[in-house]
Amino acid sequence: MLDLLDSVVFGSFSSFSDMSLWVLFFSSFLSATLLPGSSEAALVATLSLQQFSPAMIVFIATLGNSLGGMTNYCLGVWVPNRTHINKHGHKSLVWLKKYGYWTLLLSWMPVIGDALCIAAGWLRMKFFESLICIVIGKTVRYIMLTVLFYGFF
Repeated sequence: MLDLLDSVVFGSFSSFSDMSLWVLFFSSFLSATLLPGSSEAALVATLSLQQFSPAMIVFIATLGNSLGGMTNYCLGVWVPNRTHINKHGHKSLVWLKKYGYWTLLLSWMPVIGDALCIAAGWLRMKFFESLICIVIGKTVRYIMLTVLFYGFF
């Protein structure tokens, strides 16, 4: 009986060891959507644990944040398309029209990044090209934060 209880208790504690990666993933996802979140704090907390490799942590944070950005892209697709932009239109729309997909490299930025992803969907920009630019921008962000955490600068 004690062996069974021991295996159940310690088995459940070992399953919580990966919980920090889930928290990082969901925090990164939420911070990339219109909902509030702080992926930077979750990244630093997960790096501080020294339980996982920095590459794994950057990958999980990038995955969550990129999926959140693509969620915003899909929300933009649901909005009826209006490709006409007046000269005083929203800056994210103007930037996307002027610089194209390269603008999505800035999708990691607070506030403006959400608008860029939504605008890309609204303008019916190609999904795959948008995804690649969003992933690159968000990966560079988390690599730089990790490098700063370890004090390489």
